[in-house]
Amino acid sequence: MAQVRNYSFFFIGLIAIISCNDAENAASNTKKDTVHSCTTVPPRFTTANVSDSISFSGDTSTAGMVYIPGGIFEMGADNEQASADEYPKHKVQVSPFYIDATEVTNAAFKKFVDATGYITTAERKPDWEEIKKTVLPGTPKPHDSLLVAASLVFVQASGPVNLNEYFQWWSWVPGADWRHPKGPASSIAGKENYPVVHISWEDAIAYCKWAGKRLPTEAEWEFAARGGLINNIYPWGNEHVNAGKTKCNSWEGKFPYLNTKQDGFVTAAPVRSFAPNGYGLYDMAGNVWEWCSDWYDEKYYASLGTAITLNPKGPGKSFDPAEPYSPKRSLRGGSFLCNDAYCSGYRVSRRMKSSPDTGLEHTGFRCVKETK
Repeated sequence: MAQVRNYSFFFIGLIAIISCNDAENAASNTKKDTVHSCTTVPPRFTTANVSDSISFSGDTSTAGMVYIPGGIFEMGADNEQASADEYPKHKVQVSPFYIDATEVTNAAFKKFVDATGYITTAERKPDWEEIKKTVLPGTPKPHDSLLVAASLVFVQASGPVNLNEYFQWWSWVPGADWRHPKGPASSIAGKENYPVVHISWEDAIAYCKWAGKRLPTEAEWEFAARGGLINNIYPWGNEHVNAGKTKCNSWEGKFPYLNTKQDGFVTAAPVRSFAPNGYGLYDMAGNVWEWCSDWYDEKYYASLGTAITLNPKGPGKSFDPAEPYSPKRSLRGGSFLCNDAYCSGYRVSRRMKSSPDTGLEHTGFRCVKETK
């Protein structure tokens, strides 16, 4: 029998108690509640995307990209940490493609903005008419003072908190955006080689259009992240993330209040700070979550059958039983906030989901390009 419960979630800058029903949750009943809080992030809503006016820059080079030969692999769950949406493990074939060696950096995104005048989601005032399409009917409109250009910033807790209550470590900060990751008083000066963050799926699509690239499918992303290894848990193999040499930017210690900084960072790190995987790709685990092109559907893998699937592009539409009114896109790779006690997002098969107009301090992307 499906479990039905009520929960509260962080709603554009205030703690709004919204009654939601978690349907079809039986498969996750044996999982920790923290899995749910990891995969459902605070929503950020705004007006419809404005990428229609973006034109291709004309750059056809593959500089800064890595050629991925393609092939057949087993996609999905690799160990006991896997959640229901990583099952069943299934065979997929992907064609060759190019992928960025690193996450898109502040410097690269600035070139795009300078060339196009693009304004990101976080820099635009949210539109209540759009918001109410994706929440439960009857949800009250927030006060106008909250409907301002803003984004969600990580704030380290002072002590142990309920890991289902992510408003304990996310703060809605007016003026926070890609240029000001922590809010108006912060900047990216000297951080040109850091991954750009506070990026929505719509923002990433706009950049890809200008760059003559696209977002990777989940299948392409996972194939690339595995780096040629077969059925391993992480991009580097099977050695635990906290064993031996530091391997990625993640949360060491007790989330979200104690970070031992074994990797040297509390939040994002410059790209190429850690060793690449077998394909020469950096930060395929940790640092910032990366958008994929696919819609998210919890049961998509189960719909594929047993035959090898060629270049899957995800379901035709989104469905998240936890938030059925909110369409979601997929993200991969984990972030500087991932920890086994909360979110093992650095596993290559780990899936995350978020509304396409959501951007946070730990959300970025990388691009792919077709081979000729």
